[in-house]
Amino acid sequence: MLNLRTLLVAGLIAAFATAGQAQEAWTVKPAWVSAHENFLASPALRGRGSATPDEVVAATYVASVFERYGLTPAPGMTGFLQTAPLTRSTPSGHATLTIGDMAVAQGEGLSILSASGTRIEGSVAVGSDPAAMPRADIVLIAPPEGPGFRPLMGAARAAGAKVIVLRETDTLKQAAARSRQRPTYTLVGAEPWSRPDILVLSPDAFDRLAAATGPAVLDPGTPTVEDASTVNAIGWLEGSDPAAGVVMISAHLDHLGVVDGVLMPGANDDASGTAAIMELAHALAAGPQPKRSILFVAYGAEEIGLLGSQYFGEHPPVPLDRIVANLEIEMIGKQDPNLPAGVMMMTGFDRSDFGPLMKARGALVTADPYPEQQFFQRSDNYALALKGIVAHTISGWATIPTYHSAEDTIANLDIGFMTAAIQSLVEPLRALADGAFTPKWAEGGRPVER
Repeated sequence: MLNLRTLLVAGLIAAFATAGQAQEAWTVKPAWVSAHENFLASPALRGRGSATPDEVVAATYVASVFERYGLTPAPGMTGFLQTAPLTRSTPSGHATLTIGDMAVAQGEGLSILSASGTRIEGSVAVGSDPAAMPRADIVLIAPPEGPGFRPLMGAARAAGAKVIVLRETDTLKQAAARSRQRPTYTLVGAEPWSRPDILVLSPDAFDRLAAATGPAVLDPGTPTVEDASTVNAIGWLEGSDPAAGVVMISAHLDHLGVVDGVLMPGANDDASGTAAIMELAHALAAGPQPKRSILFVAYGAEEIGLLGSQYFGEHPPVPLDRIVANLEIEMIGKQDPNLPAGVMMMTGFDRSDFGPLMKARGALVTADPYPEQQFFQRSDNYALALKGIVAHTISGWATIPTYHSAEDTIANLDIGFMTAAIQSLVEPLRALADGAFTPKWAEGGRPVER
């Protein structure tokens, strides 16, 4: 028979062994990452088009993985899926922009990138300097070739423009061709469209309207209106202290679907971010119970206007004031050659201390090298940031050449980079969930809806 001392020693050895196993560092495996990609970006999901049955399949997959990894439905939810009702409006194809006596019709010099489908009239101005953008209802802008139109658009929107009219460049011509006759979507019961309509005019039409004087009117014609829906996948990891707040980790699961018969796989945008939040759920659920609860959210309908995140912000399963921070993950499938090796960028890095605090704990993140592109305002983090939550997006290569193209395939991903990027977030997020730090906005960093 074993004596008491032997039993005590054996018990201590077992306890130390168990403690060592519990504290052993979690390792994200490339096979886990590629397995998610091989499903989400496969031809079977037809590009996970926003507000389509393919998007629902993707959301159901994410929900099943959340459950497999030990997450539960969020408070107040009976399952892992949150469905948002939408209205789909198919343009008439007969929009007209008129300034004074000059008019340009759709298909005859006028193209639409995005529009609310509502009649808009008011003042008109021509803008050329982001630092001195005029305030008018309809603003005409002649941008340089390439992505330089985005800072001008951002300035016009900040100045309150309801319609932004861009002089056609090669880049905008391609964008207009992709957007031809695409439906627009709005959330049922939500506030009216708050983003400006974006139009593209041929150089000749632009020059004629820019020289015209008088009242300006955008008449969209009569659209076809139908019901639709999108879906968010939401998982919950219960914390030990209900008063400590909630950490939120998110990505968007939808993509462009099939465009003019061409499948857009969306392996990087944003199957990569969706794979990341699933594997972060895997890692964090496998460890000790965190102090703070963690909410994992994969949004739908990002590509048609950030609608999944907008709906979540208006119908959160937990009060928004309990969320201490939100990390959005988008396009981490490839390394930006303008960043240090292995490092991701964080949008709005200087707006809060979230990025520096994560970086200090090993997260491979740094400042966004493209502030003029206004990526902070162009991802799902923004809906929560406007509500006061410290919310940022991290990305591997936001200006990647395969963006919104048929070349955004699994073959063009760097699974090793993705795996290392996800791995670098595990311990910093665990520290955040354990209450080791609470991100705060820098002075003037919190955005305000204009």
